[in-house]
Amino acid sequence: MKNSKLVLATRPSPTISADIFRLEEEQVSPLSDGQFLIKNHYLSVDPAMRGWVTDMPNYIPPVEIGAVMRSFAVGEVIDSKHPDYAVGEFVYGLFGWQEFTVSDSSDIERKVNLADGPLSINLHVLGMTGATAWFGLTEIGDPKEGETVVVSTAAGAVGSMVGQIAKARGCCTIGITGSDEKAARCLKEFGYDAVLNYKTATDLADDLANACPDGVDVYFDNVSGPITDAVMNLFNIGARMTVCGVIGISPDHVDGPRVSRTMLVKRAKMQGFLIFDHMHRLSEAVSGLLPLYKAGKLSFSEEVFEGLLSAPKGLESLLAGTNQGKVIVKLEG
Repeated sequence: MKNSKLVLATRPSPTISADIFRLEEEQVSPLSDGQFLIKNHYLSVDPAMRGWVTDMPNYIPPVEIGAVMRSFAVGEVIDSKHPDYAVGEFVYGLFGWQEFTVSDSSDIERKVNLADGPLSINLHVLGMTGATAWFGLTEIGDPKEGETVVVSTAAGAVGSMVGQIAKARGCCTIGITGSDEKAARCLKEFGYDAVLNYKTATDLADDLANACPDGVDVYFDNVSGPITDAVMNLFNIGARMTVCGVIGISPDHVDGPRVSRTMLVKRAKMQGFLIFDHMHRLSEAVSGLLPLYKAGKLSFSEEVFEGLLSAPKGLESLLAGTNQGKVIVKLEG
């Protein structure tokens, strides 16, 4: 049996494009005791990949040149010499951009219950995306009923989940996004109370002030940069800010806003959040998210790319912001 895989061929210089990846094929190695073979059905495409393919210091080692591109995936056990994983079971884990994975269970995050919903939702609602929104909002943001929660990249896979979780907790939700189409989806599909398009706003700070007349209690930050500067000016006393992404600033960014006075005067809390610190608690997030999903309180959208070779194009779409929803790759068969 042959395995097709996409490996990192070179570092971006500096733009990430499809040609930094290379298709390779190899024979699937025979299983040893304690191993099992997974046939991947869906692969994930995530913003974190922007950092994973560079060799700059990061929270996780970069993908090595010649190595399979790091990615979460969901697949089916089709052969097993492991006592805890039977043929026919489905699993979610860090399997990479490839058709098959030989695992010893160290890369498994959890077993998948097919009764929970479509298989693909385990890559977002019930996977890393959902857990990011759940823990980043509920444990750092800690929103209370009646508070105002602002979310940047509000139409994104994480942002849309954050807004809906906050709404389910009785909060006023304000989204910030980059197109009128995404703004409309935030209002109609994700239930935001108000949404701002930062690309067309003539005065974002003034628009935010009008949208948040009672100030901002919780800010889920997926971008940093000028958008965050504008939101922080509206912080209430005791505001909480989850720093989940910094795509709005360049990696070599040095100068920036001086936030110390705002944090002092508003007695605010700002905390960085990385989902890898919480993946061992994924079952907790699923326990919180699944009832909301079953109750119809978590809408989502997927942009599905067909076939392994389409994965780099999916990443390009995601980083360009032209995607509509969670980007996933559906493998043939």
